Amino acid sequence: MLTWKDVISFSVKGNLKPTIRVEKTEQEWKALLTPEQFRITRQKGTERAHTGALCTVYKPGKYHCVCCNASLFDASIKFNSGTGWPSFTQPIHPNAIQYEKDTAYGMVRVEVMCNTCDAHLGHVFPDGPEPSGLRYCINSESMTIKEETIKDE
Repeated sequence: MLTWKDVISFSVKGNLKPTIRVEKTEQEWKALLTPEQFRITRQKGTERAHTGALCTVYKPGKYHCVCCNASLFDASIKFNSGTGWPSFTQPIHPNAIQYEKDTAYGMVRVEVMCNTCDAHLGHVFPDGPEPSGLRYCINSESMTIKEETIKDE
């Protein structure tokens, strides 16, 4: 389980190696994404709080990067943070996310990106629920969900 100490270490000393890399030109990303997805994932934008389509979705499934389809988060660790963005306590795999110190807008935060394609996802904060204490605050436009069907036994 990743902790805030791990997040800070990755943002300062370097990230884990991704399983694979996906690289495209700016024109290729523009052809693949909607203008809003491009603005958020490739230009480090954000959506307004409480406007994202995935904010109130709590169905079983896996969240994937909208750019490269890499697995990012499992729905089982999603929680309602009340912040207006989908929030998670852990990435699906330790190397799914990359971390970078973000000093924009006069604050110090840790930006989270897809480790496969460098898409901006959002930020991580140390004010989440136990046991990790992490809150990955992610833009809905940066993800898709692949829902899982629960079968009765």
